[in-house]
Amino acid sequence: MKLSRRLDGWLFALLLLAGAGALGFLGTRYAHVSDWTANGRLSLSPQSRAVLAQLDGPVDVVSYASPQGDLRAQVAGFLQRYRQAKPDLALRFVDPQQDPAKMREMGIAVDGELILHYRGHEQRLTELSESDVTNALERLIRGNDRIVAFVTGDGERLPSGQGGADMAALMDQLAQSGLRSVPLSFAQAAAVPQGTDLVVLASPTSDLPAGAAQALVGYVQDGGNLLWLRDPANDDLGLKPLADALGVQVLPGVLVDGSGAALGLDDPRLLAVAQYPANPVTLGFQLATRFPQVAALARTGAGGWTATPLLRSSAQSWTEFHPIDNAHPSAIRYDAAAGEFKGPLDFGFTLARLSPSPDKREQRAVVVGDGDFLSNAYLGQGGNRALGERIFNWLLGDDALVNVPHEGVPDRVLRIGQGELNAAGLGFMVLLPLLLLIAGGLIAWRRRRA
Repeated sequence: MKLSRRLDGWLFALLLLAGAGALGFLGTRYAHVSDWTANGRLSLSPQSRAVLAQLDGPVDVVSYASPQGDLRAQVAGFLQRYRQAKPDLALRFVDPQQDPAKMREMGIAVDGELILHYRGHEQRLTELSESDVTNALERLIRGNDRIVAFVTGDGERLPSGQGGADMAALMDQLAQSGLRSVPLSFAQAAAVPQGTDLVVLASPTSDLPAGAAQALVGYVQDGGNLLWLRDPANDDLGLKPLADALGVQVLPGVLVDGSGAALGLDDPRLLAVAQYPANPVTLGFQLATRFPQVAALARTGAGGWTATPLLRSSAQSWTEFHPIDNAHPSAIRYDAAAGEFKGPLDFGFTLARLSPSPDKREQRAVVVGDGDFLSNAYLGQGGNRALGERIFNWLLGDDALVNVPHEGVPDRVLRIGQGELNAAGLGFMVLLPLLLLIAGGLIAWRRRRA
């Protein structure tokens, strides 16, 4: 009997050693990392992982960090999460004190400064955070900064304005990923400058001079990309030649939706959209968006464009011709006799065609019958910001970035209530010692019986 117990003990010890050896063997060949923290706060955000997935080549990161102290260890530890998601992201260190003259020539001024290299392009970082690194990787995917010219001088929304109707909130966000917005005044320039990647005409409120309309038409005819945000208006503000060149017509009236009351929307002019037509801009897009005042659009088929609906109202919508005042009760209703159009109606189009420019790339344009949804006042509602980023990326030809989510970096703050603190204290101070005492007592009791 004693011999059997000893054999059992030796067999258990051999199996334990064999198991430990197998784990060690597998551990040298396979790696698995699991983040059990709330919100995955020790892992890369979905945005960072999506950006890394679009980098189809190696990325070299050079850190100019001194070997003294623990700065190199901090840099390596931080970038390890990126290297786990992208194994061909290489990191090497250079001691900036070895050649101070060369460091001054390169402009290295901060200990630990990073330079990211990808396909002949580079980005510099002086701060180490996930948002900074991921934005730098997005700029590497673009290759070069994109120049976005905003037409100004006719009451348009300003890319740097802080007013509720302006677009600074969106453009400041896009600037971090490589978009540079500049003003374009046709009072000072007769044509769109060379090197402009995209022109934005954002809801002018007064008639554009004839020269401005002709310059925009010439820009489109030469293969330029355009974003035109239109708002409901009774006249064309001198932009009929541009509308003809794009083959897009604005329908009269303001688009209203009778189904908004079920969603808690008091203003029938405020459209909520949760379903989108099949379009490369909204592929996989599942966020609801809101549009305060919308003009319905129709295609005329001119210009040789391939037009794809981008935004569409519900079947309960129509183009209302009568004025609406929310301060007083309104009994608006669809009036077919007055010529009002019944929904569903398109109020956004993406346009594409082979560019007439020598490079023969694809020329792109987007026309939306509302500009408020990208304004500072409404950008934070639902998926407005995400949709705006998708539109800009598609227009600039950065298709790899269209489907990149922008939820941001997970929360890094641990929030725990007093009840949870009390439970944790009870567990460590009472329950855990009690379990250890019970386990020790059982072991001692079994030894005495043996």
